Amino acid sequence: MTSTQTQQQRGLRSAVCGSRALLAGLAALSLSGCISIGGEAPEMLLTLTPQSTLAAGPGPSGQAASALLIEEPDAEQRIAVTRVPVQVDGSSVAYLTGAEWVERPARLFRRLLAETVRARSGRLVMERDDSSVVPGETLRGTLRQFGYDAAGRSVTVTFDAVRRTRDGTLQTRRFTATEQNVEPEGIVAGAALNRSANRVAQEVADWIG
Repeated sequence: MTSTQTQQQRGLRSAVCGSRALLAGLAALSLSGCISIGGEAPEMLLTLTPQSTLAAGPGPSGQAASALLIEEPDAEQRIAVTRVPVQVDGSSVAYLTGAEWVERPARLFRRLLAETVRARSGRLVMERDDSSVVPGETLRGTLRQFGYDAAGRSVTVTFDAVRRTRDGTLQTRRFTATEQNVEPEGIVAGAALNRSANRVAQEVADWIG
């Protein structure tokens, strides 16, 4: 093989390798336009803050028979997510843009409810099911509404409570709170939902006593 032929073959291999590198680079650029790693962060994260809280220092204490276990409420699928549902009409649901809850509303509501009951009733409240402790009473239920209504420009929180008393009696009651004239904006709707959730929690605490 002559020196000229050898140089031609080397040049051909370099061109092929360069083409492969170029194609790989183009493929990577193409995929980067379709795939987003991690996604965009929401403009803000919402949470629930209790208006009734215990002061610093020793909290309620007592025997297990006097304790109240508050279970995480069930929730309808449209609110079993971290986004804020918007009821557009009788059969259509959308979600408020630009804001999300830090975690599922049902879990946030349980914490709010537990702290409110402790502060307003002075009762020993448990939030986690501990098999070694048999509480005297339990409170569970379903979070029916926790979102924004477009037609009424309002937010509503509705909680169907189920209470089992010490003697095994089951009591049920629906609690609801609505706030009108709410703008469909994340920070505004979130604050209104927080106030409504607090009103519901306070009514539940007074019911339990």
